[in-house]
Amino acid sequence: MAAQRGKIIVIGAGHVGSAVLNALLGTNLAREIVLVNLDREQALGVALDAGHTLAFSYAAGCSIRVGDYEDCRDAQIIINTAGPSIKPGEKADRMALLETNLSVISSVMDGITRYTRDAILINVTNPVDVLTYYCYARYDYPRERLFSTGTLLDTARFHKMLADQLGIDAKCVTGFVLGEHGGTAFIPWNTVNIAGMPLDRFADQFGLKEPIDREQMTRAVKDSGLDIIELKGYTSSGVALAACQAVSAVLFDSHTVMPLSVIPDGEYGLRNVAMSLPCVLGEHGVERILTLPLDEDAERGMRACDEYLRSVLHDVDMKTGSVKKAGWLGGFPPQHTNPAASGPLPT
Repeated sequence: MAAQRGKIIVIGAGHVGSAVLNALLGTNLAREIVLVNLDREQALGVALDAGHTLAFSYAAGCSIRVGDYEDCRDAQIIINTAGPSIKPGEKADRMALLETNLSVISSVMDGITRYTRDAILINVTNPVDVLTYYCYARYDYPRERLFSTGTLLDTARFHKMLADQLGIDAKCVTGFVLGEHGGTAFIPWNTVNIAGMPLDRFADQFGLKEPIDREQMTRAVKDSGLDIIELKGYTSSGVALAACQAVSAVLFDSHTVMPLSVIPDGEYGLRNVAMSLPCVLGEHGVERILTLPLDEDAERGMRACDEYLRSVLHDVDMKTGSVKKAGWLGGFPPQHTNPAASGPLPT
């Protein structure tokens, strides 16, 4: 069945799903939004609340309703937000959610693939990198139509933090956070620039008393989401707009370059893993993965991230969606070396 342009399925009606729905409405991106949620009454409440905003003058016409997985049959885009997130006081590592959210996403993917493998599928549920690869490996979802928001939000946080230090608009910063949406994320600093100006000229050009502390800023970017959780209880606004940026690139076929968690096919020498890399995104999904000229520091960051994510994936049973070894989740430090991480992963 042909996809209906502008038909978007949002799976999950919690904090993030509700924020995604509101962001889609606020940016006038959708013609039809269908909420799919285990608790249909909660979804109905979210849909009713959001639907009332359509009476205001800024809002474009959009149909909002509660549905089920059969609605995926002719959807153009599916955004999965289902599953619990880290709560205040819990272990500050998204990987600790893996065992629970493997079960959640297995149920979600069973529902989606019963009706389609043609829609663009955007995963927001953490840990996004491992779950994105799992969706590809177990459900044979086309790699170009499957990705997660990955480090798109981390990159936005990085742009804001760096811009604040320089006293400029965050949209003037060029540079990416890549790798895992988590502890092994890294910034290829040799590619960061302002209007083509490299990092080593920032202090002089912007009157800084000392150079940018790269290690401190990288830590701050990686910790900021967890800081928000401790202060607010959850994160929602940033990731919702990150998802909308990806949705916009698909709907308008804009060929936008952004960092998304994707499954590489030899780029940077990577295979059998999902992590955030700079991509060109358009109507048909991920058109290409761009290969940046990484310096030695960035190369080490990428290899450490690859090693870590592959070590996690080796403890996931791709046939059953279960974790082979209980008790370690969230316990690997970034420099961990797992002998199982060498060689190809099971598919």
